[in-house]
Amino acid sequence: MSFGEYVVSRWDTLSLAAAEHALVVAIAIVLASVVGIGVGVLGHGSPRVREGSIAVSAAILTVPSLALLTLLIPLTGLGWGSTLIALTAYAFLPIIRNTVTGLRGLDAATVEAGRGMGLSRPRLLLRVQLPLAWPMILTGIRISTQMAIGIAAIAAFVDGPGLGNQIFEGLSRLGSVNSLNATLAGTLGIVIIAVLFDLFFAAVRHLTTPRGLRVRVRP
Repeated sequence: MSFGEYVVSRWDTLSLAAAEHALVVAIAIVLASVVGIGVGVLGHGSPRVREGSIAVSAAILTVPSLALLTLLIPLTGLGWGSTLIALTAYAFLPIIRNTVTGLRGLDAATVEAGRGMGLSRPRLLLRVQLPLAWPMILTGIRISTQMAIGIAAIAAFVDGPGLGNQIFEGLSRLGSVNSLNATLAGTLGIVIIAVLFDLFFAAVRHLTTPRGLRVRVRP
């Protein structure tokens, strides 16, 4: 059976696995963005919070994904729970670091102008600082998403959702009928998902970033 015939014959299974892969990554990135941006906002003005959060999130990235997923099994079981927790944890560092960097790198005169207009600290953050830091923050989210897409494939080891199951299935039967097709289908599917997510973030950046800031920050 050729690769094209394999994809056609298993289209329902492959499309469902691809949808689950994209969904689990999307949920994890939303969770990591909400928490990570919040921590970054707190950390940009507090050295203790900044250094602590970056150190912890960096330490998480040193843990092999297979080991972390295995350690989570007694706590959250197999499947979606362990996958979501692991992906969210791995996504923190780029988001937190870029949020802190973006906020700390703002032009002091611009921030002072906002204060001079009588803006309170929350309004200054929401109306001036976060919009100006947004290109850098979005770059962090974009990097985390690409990382999570690849790590999600390994979640098949703990019965997680996604195209990793196709890759593991093919590798476990290497040499048998359609083993290479299964591995290739899973791998190419993940590449396509990564490209689609990147195109989505490129569109978001184009629509939400003022033209003058687009040339300053590129992923």
